Amino acid sequence: MILTPTSTAAIPVTRVRRSRLESLDLTQLTFGAELADHVFLADYADGAWQPGRIEPYGAVNHGPAFSALHYGQSIFEGMKAFRGVDGEVRIFRIADHWARLKRTAERLCMAPVPEEVFTTALIELVRVDRDWVPQGEGSALYLRPLLYATDEVVGVRPSQTYRFAVMTSPANKYYSKPIKALAEEEMVRAAQGGVGAAKCAGNYALSMLAGQQAKAKGYDVVVWLDAREHKYLEEFSTMNAFVVIDGVLITPPTSGTILEGVTRDSVLTLAGELGIKVEERQISLDEIFAASRAGKLQEAFGSGTAATIAPVTSIRFKDDEVTLTNPSTWSVAPAILERLDGIRYGSSPDTHGWMTTV
Repeated sequence: MILTPTSTAAIPVTRVRRSRLESLDLTQLTFGAELADHVFLADYADGAWQPGRIEPYGAVNHGPAFSALHYGQSIFEGMKAFRGVDGEVRIFRIADHWARLKRTAERLCMAPVPEEVFTTALIELVRVDRDWVPQGEGSALYLRPLLYATDEVVGVRPSQTYRFAVMTSPANKYYSKPIKALAEEEMVRAAQGGVGAAKCAGNYALSMLAGQQAKAKGYDVVVWLDAREHKYLEEFSTMNAFVVIDGVLITPPTSGTILEGVTRDSVLTLAGELGIKVEERQISLDEIFAASRAGKLQEAFGSGTAATIAPVTSIRFKDDEVTLTNPSTWSVAPAILERLDGIRYGSSPDTHGWMTTV
């Protein structure tokens, strides 16, 4: 691989001369499997963030005493850049993702990334790898900002050094069909006072066993319940959860155990604009199952950066299971998705200032 030193207006860049795009079909992608040519890197040392750079994506060398491996100071965001119907490339809700990364960093005693560093890194990296942004419905360039501790000291204390990295990956639809959900009966994702509202690596590690067990039983995602009473809906695996009962869109409140999803906030905002009644409140599986028996459970779906809006057509808890109608007959989720996609792909006005043009 031949490297060519160049620069953008804000960040020094070392480019690859020959892109791996030459051997990649952007219409045939496995989510997260193909990383784009370049990565942004910046280091925190001596109490300050050092100048960042963009360089070819590759291995990072650290010793086995690497602090993030021992004490879990590793956090990230999931974002997307879209190629619009006009050919322009735009990044979705940069400021909101930065704000969540900052909250998570503070919860884990990490040095927050300044907003200017975060924003400039994303814009310049996407600009460098602009050709990696696929085009078409459901397609986007997935962006993964990552912040992790880099001290090489075996001692339980906050690291004094950190690295901020941003990598990107072209992606198509995360779920190609409606999904089935299995409620977890014993394990919990988060409890009050914990880090359920933080987007930290450990949250995903502890959810893997339940996810693996659900898939072995023929289900796609886990229904996470509250830790105290183990009966209230919290999340669908890595997605915020929504149900529509008798025309009302209901989602659990983000009360410390649920991630404050940026897509979730977008769904609630757009639902209000569409005249859909919204309730943020606790909802038990008993209520959901009772609504199904009464013929009032109309839709269920998860929302998140990767999945956007994913219809859930089956929910099982112990010996009970509800099945919903074909999502093609739904009205709430499709209307919200249409409005959201219109903004993201540039076919509808962005009245909220959510999109940043690269």
